[in-house]
Amino acid sequence: MEHSNETVLRERLQTGFLGLIAFSLLLFMLVQARFILISLAIAIILFSLTSDAIHAISTRLKVAKWLATTLALIGIALGLLWISTTILAQVNEIVFLAITYAEQAQAALPALTERLGPEAQERIITALSNFNITGWIRSLASQASGILSGSVLVILFVGFMFAEQVWFPIKIERLAEDREKALQIRRIIASIMHRVNRYLVVKTGVSAVTAGIVWLIFRTMGLELATAVAILTFILNFIPSVGSIVATVIAAILAFVLTGDTTPTMIVAFLCTATQFVIGNVLDPMLLGQTLRLSSFGIILSLAFWGAVWGVPGMFLAVPIMVALMIICAHIPWLRAVAVMLSREGLPDDGSGDADEDRLVA
Repeated sequence: MEHSNETVLRERLQTGFLGLIAFSLLLFMLVQARFILISLAIAIILFSLTSDAIHAISTRLKVAKWLATTLALIGIALGLLWISTTILAQVNEIVFLAITYAEQAQAALPALTERLGPEAQERIITALSNFNITGWIRSLASQASGILSGSVLVILFVGFMFAEQVWFPIKIERLAEDREKALQIRRIIASIMHRVNRYLVVKTGVSAVTAGIVWLIFRTMGLELATAVAILTFILNFIPSVGSIVATVIAAILAFVLTGDTTPTMIVAFLCTATQFVIGNVLDPMLLGQTLRLSSFGIILSLAFWGAVWGVPGMFLAVPIMVALMIICAHIPWLRAVAVMLSREGLPDDGSGDADEDRLVA
């Protein structure tokens, strides 16, 4: 009996070590191949969103599917290239103006910190003087240049996905070796696509409204970089919880850098904070409703993990990955505990109630 217990313990330890080694290898691969994997994840999301649009166009407008697919692919290519060039242009403008206004901001900094006392003021000035903001901004500009090459890779991925779309159901059925199991896998994929698509569409609309209001605030205050701050706000709002805070802080810092005066800085900070609070706590939950039903703590953990593995792009993809993981785990009995922990009320959503899954299964 004692020998049997030792054997079981040894086997469990071996299984645990093998699992730890497998996780380490997976983490290593995620980090080393992050450029390709991030591009692939974005391509899958764009393919999912475009598939719904193609289906709507081909059925409602009676357009041939191959024509709708071609137009969609051209639209994706033009859209990604336009977004990439726009981001690069705005980043370059921010770099130029930030370097130009750096001395003005440094001269105005004592007026901003004088209320904190001489000791705190000296520490803040020392810390900021040790921070190489010019080098950081130039590093940011060099990283942004990689967006263009990533966009080209995403376009290629999406194009090949469209080319092989017709074979997806056949491949799934042959991999599953069972028609019923293949049907269940396609339902899971359809549920993930439906939830992620709805989340991204709503989030895009909400982020666009927020960015528009921030643009109006900067224009009304007569500040430069209104377009750049609006674009940055739009992008950062896709990061749950953290993104809106970072966007507001950046807007306030840029307002201070551009004006060197605390009064307009406080006005911009207050208006941006109020905008983010109202939209984030009223409009966003009202539109999303029960679409996600994810644990808030789980979202923060997902942001931290994918942010550490893939950086800022990982934080954008954290919620779609978490949605996919919860739905998949909800369908696998021995992983249901993971789905329960990821869900908001401990009731994991397997997506079985999605209305349009029948279209993708058929």
